[in-house]
Amino acid sequence: MKVNAQSVNFNADRKLLDFVQNRLDKLETFYDKVISADVYLKVENTSAKENKVVDIRLNVPKDKFVVNKQCKSFEEAIDSACNSLERKVKKMKELQREKV
Repeated sequence: MKVNAQSVNFNADRKLLDFVQNRLDKLETFYDKVISADVYLKVENTSAKENKVVDIRLNVPKDKFVVNKQCKSFEEAIDSACNSLERKVKKMKELQREKV
């Protein structure tokens, strides 16, 4: 799967980008027709500890899933977003099976 990662207000290191790629690659075990994913990593300028925002747009045939999570760390936000995407992809796959 092709993953386009963009970091806003900071420079993402290779370790974080590899984590994003590995975590999103796991989605292909649930649904193998995923086309691509657009990941936006943002740091908001607030005094709150939860200032890391992850926005993931998953492109699948005839549909698009968007998940936005805000947490204390990027890893935590990415895990949370990917868990949400897993649920959405599984649900979509079950709906497709019911139609057949």
